[in-house]
Amino acid sequence: MKYSLCIGAYSGKDEVYHLEKIKEHGLHGLEYYAWWDLPDLRRTAKEQERIGVGISTTCTKFISLVDESLRDAYMDGIRQTIEACKILNVRSVISQTGNELAGVPRDVQRRAMVETLKRCAPLFEEAGIVLEVEPLNGLVDHAGHFLQRSDESVDVIDQVGSSNVKLVFDVYHQQITEGNVIRNATGYIDRINHYHIADNPGRKQPGTGELNYVNILRAIKATGFDGFVGLECGYTIDTDEAVRQYKEDILAKVE
Repeated sequence: MKYSLCIGAYSGKDEVYHLEKIKEHGLHGLEYYAWWDLPDLRRTAKEQERIGVGISTTCTKFISLVDESLRDAYMDGIRQTIEACKILNVRSVISQTGNELAGVPRDVQRRAMVETLKRCAPLFEEAGIVLEVEPLNGLVDHAGHFLQRSDESVDVIDQVGSSNVKLVFDVYHQQITEGNVIRNATGYIDRINHYHIADNPGRKQPGTGELNYVNILRAIKATGFDGFVGLECGYTIDTDEAVRQYKEDILAKVE
């Protein structure tokens, strides 16, 4: 498996600083979400080549997937994001779904989402990039977010029917939403492109809460998964020290 850090791990530092730190720690990628905030995409691409580590994941410009009236704007954002990914050699793009629309039947919103994703799929297939839909918890962090459960998220992906439209499985969110983390994180492996991890409660680095990440990551690895696991969390201690502990206390036992 490959391991990434997320932008913001080093507060106030830019993407180049993060990439240098990722290289220093022997990790494999950076999740940089708002690609449009980068002042010069081609400069970043050159820095990635120099350092030998690059951005592994970004996000699309967010517009609701459940609101059919916003489909054209969402698709325009997708096209812009794909062009940015080509410059940066990014191979996965995360999309949230947006909040549930009041007064609109849930099945109508789900059909709108599936149709939009079906229209996106050929664009990602042609570019060789995976679009990742992300379910989020509504109890603590994202009240009203449309997709929250693994089973419904998988049903949406199956209806889209493209190997370039999958899920990012965030262990922190799914622990809050439904539990059964190892069962769902491994049972839906064919529909998952990469994982996010953080401990619960608190959304801090692994080892600060209730989740047994040695067992969780071992189970994921046993499926043959060789994609990215992103450390999407805050830190209770110095970031460098937290990453060292993560490598020594968790990753060394997984590998």
